[in-house]
Amino acid sequence: MSFAIQAEGLVKRFGSTTALAGVDLEVPAGSIRGVLGPNGAGKTTAVRILATLLRPDAGRAVVAGHDVLRHPVAVRNRIGLAGQYASVDEELTGTENLVLIGRLLEMTRRDARARAAELLDRFGLTDAGGRAIKTYSGGMRRRLDLAASLVGRPEVLYLDEPTTGLDPRSRNQVWDMVRALSGEGVTVLLTTQYLEEADQLADRISVIDRGRVVADGRADELKRRTGGQTLQVRPSALADLATVRTILAELTGAQPKVDDDSGLLTAPVDDPVLLSTLVRRLDDAGITADELALRLPSLDEVFLAITGESSDRDDEEEGTAA
Repeated sequence: MSFAIQAEGLVKRFGSTTALAGVDLEVPAGSIRGVLGPNGAGKTTAVRILATLLRPDAGRAVVAGHDVLRHPVAVRNRIGLAGQYASVDEELTGTENLVLIGRLLEMTRRDARARAAELLDRFGLTDAGGRAIKTYSGGMRRRLDLAASLVGRPEVLYLDEPTTGLDPRSRNQVWDMVRALSGEGVTVLLTTQYLEEADQLADRISVIDRGRVVADGRADELKRRTGGQTLQVRPSALADLATVRTILAELTGAQPKVDDDSGLLTAPVDDPVLLSTLVRRLDDAGITADELALRLPSLDEVFLAITGESSDRDDEEEGTAA
């Protein structure tokens, strides 16, 4: 297996604050790696090192086959970066921004304009290409920012919380674009606080907390590692609630939780076979259910179990040690 990103023992300090305390990361070429963590966990610091914008105090990193310290120019020629906030010039038009980036990448004016037109079309911005960025909506700006990171046709793309502040529709549009890029062989490193985003996009997820990778694996692996499968049932008739509660307690050996508003009962289970047993017991009792499911923990629950913190934890060091 070839790796587009390899990092070993990355350490970075800002004064008395340790932003990274020995981060190891391996990302296979063409995959999407989600990096989860609360504010101040070290996600952005790691991305800035991998993008040659910061020097680590210890450790090494290789991106697209080049060491970030020994061959930073070669790395920059092979990467794209879209940060948390749009990096385009608000006074310029969409076309002018992309052409400017192309020219900075030493493209000819003709090639830069052709690449700009291609990207505007791809991201559904052709009609807005002649307008100043300050007239764009938030979703349009983020799409243009993503387009800007692709002008140089990068092998590796860093997306640092790319959907922060976007409405659900715009977020889904960005997700579709990220999936398409991965399908074309681009390696994507995605940092996010949105657990659903990592669940939807990432082939594997690395959880960073307080400067260390505290868990790594596919989303389903992390959920199963955390354990705590939950059996959920919502009887069609509220009059059956007490009977269903009794059946669940007998099967699981635990007292089910009841949501009085929705009528949903939940109980922890270790054996997934209990789901079929529950179906038979309900059928024998003549009880129908509007909802019946066995579910793994959500990524939010996984994160809480791994770190003991909420994924949106505030951290006063975020400004310096993101």
